[in-house]
Parts: sequence; C-alpha cells; structure tokens
Amino acid sequence: MAKRIKKGDQVIVVAGKDKGKKGDVVRVLGDKVVVSNINIVKRHTKPNPQANQPGGVIEREAPIHVSNVMPFNPASGKGERIGTKVLEDGRRIRVFRSSGEAVDA
Repeated sequence: MAKRIKKGDQVIVVAGKDKGKKGDVVRVLGDKVVVSNINIVKRHTKPNPQANQPGGVIEREAPIHVSNVMPFNPASGKGERIGTKVLEDGRRIRVFRSSGEAVDA
C-alpha cells in the first residue's frame, strides 16, 4: 500500500482528527507518511547549545498511517484509489482507478 503514495503527492485525510484536510506528502516512512500541516503535535524540547537549538514548545507534523490518507484527484475533487498500468515500452505508471488517467505527469 505504501508504494501507491510517494513523496510530493497531494493527499486527503480520510480518518482521524484531521479528516477532510489536504496536504502534500513530505516523507514516506514505511507504512506511515508525513503530510504538510496535518497531524500537528507539540514537542517539548530541551535547549541544545551544541546544535544551536533553543528550548521550548515546537509544533511539527507527526507521521500518519498510510491507510488514513488517499491520493487526491484534482479533476474530480475527491480522494481516489490508485492502480498501476504497464505501458508499451515496459514502464509502470500509477493511474487513478476511476478514470484511468495518470497520476504522475
């Protein structure tokens, strides 16, 4: 399932406290993804003078499970499932299952 979502994809959250929000995938971590401005948590950090890092409360994105997000199709305005299609030259591309149009440009 993680291969269907890649870094840079626009996704919509389908479950959890941020349900309905859209964002871009920043990182893929196995079966979890980090999405920009989604699942914001507060992290209390100590100051670290060696890394020139101040202490305090820092807000950052936490990973969200890949099953809780769907790739967003701008043509239909909804989250849709993704399949793969093999081209004549042997390359595999990701396509939306509803319309068959390619996800990647």
